Amino acid sequence: MRERLLKLDARLTERMRVAERPGPLRTVAAILAHSGDSWFWLGGLLLLWWQGTAFWRSRALSLIIAILITAAVVMVIKLIFRRSRPAGEWGSFYRNTDPHSFPSGHATRAFMLAVMAIGLGSAWLAIALVVWAPLVSLARAAMGVHYISDVLAGIVLGVIIGIVLTLV
Repeated sequence: MRERLLKLDARLTERMRVAERPGPLRTVAAILAHSGDSWFWLGGLLLLWWQGTAFWRSRALSLIIAILITAAVVMVIKLIFRRSRPAGEWGSFYRNTDPHSFPSGHATRAFMLAVMAIGLGSAWLAIALVVWAPLVSLARAAMGVHYISDVLAGIVLGVIIGIVLTLV
């Protein structure tokens, strides 16, 4: 049963893959796939913490801590499962620095940020991140660095982490 599910996962992932197909869809997917990078978010949040108002400084600090906690949780799970990424050439940076795909750290981070934005009380940011998070998650599979099941697990994990960290 497990093998059948893994084969189905691989087939479905391959069908949605655009990494090897030049064109606007691939370009948009690549941009979205990168937009969830932790360095991008940490850099932006550090800048917000440094230059922002007291309101935004406190939120930036909360999200920085949440990103670091999320990264640690994802890393532990990846080291437990050690699932190899789908074969491909796009995303060599990700493939070289982190060869494991389950769960998707980008999907986890995106959904954690979206849930926390809802909890932190900024309506415009919450709406933007709720729209952005599924797009980033799907783009990771479309660009061939994750299977659909990696993304689904990341979504569930991100929602759970976001809820827990919002309530703490």
